[in-house]
Amino acid sequence: MVGGAVAIAAPGSAQAAPVAAPAPVSSLDLTRYLGTWNQLAAVPQYFNLACARDTQANYALDPQGNVSVRNTCTTWSNMDNEIAGTATINDRMTGAQLHVSFPGVPTQDRIDGPTNYIVTALGPDYSWAVVTDPGRISGFVLARAPMLDTASWQRVRAGIVAAGQDPCLYLTSPTTGGLADIVPLCTL
Repeated sequence: MVGGAVAIAAPGSAQAAPVAAPAPVSSLDLTRYLGTWNQLAAVPQYFNLACARDTQANYALDPQGNVSVRNTCTTWSNMDNEIAGTATINDRMTGAQLHVSFPGVPTQDRIDGPTNYIVTALGPDYSWAVVTDPGRISGFVLARAPMLDTASWQRVRAGIVAAGQDPCLYLTSPTTGGLADIVPLCTL
């Protein structure tokens, strides 16, 4: 995940203007957000390449009041894959902007740092979430169940667009009991 703003030049302008990070949801109830999430789609990242199916994120409070992160998946060789980390809340106003770190992973091993995890859309019942980073390089569709209904997928795609991303950049993540194929999210 990448932090910071991206600069673009406006037509006819000699100066670059920073692009604002995606807006977080107005309020995230951390207690309701904790638990197990299934990854149903994602913008491909190097750390996801080993995962063939059943990618999950498990969030729980740790003794320091931070969020323990345990990501798991089944690899292409049918083995279990796991990485553990910590998330700290960087935005006490909404609670929806965090810094996630993974010990031993270059550039991601610092426990305190800039926001690299923004919840930008959330089902009213916390059944699904859209997460990205300030530069919109990463993106994840998370859900409590291994699949979503058509109406929920429409709300997810609208949330991705509202965050300034293209749903076609997201690829579906195969889940047991859910979608089996890897296809661009915009084709669903």
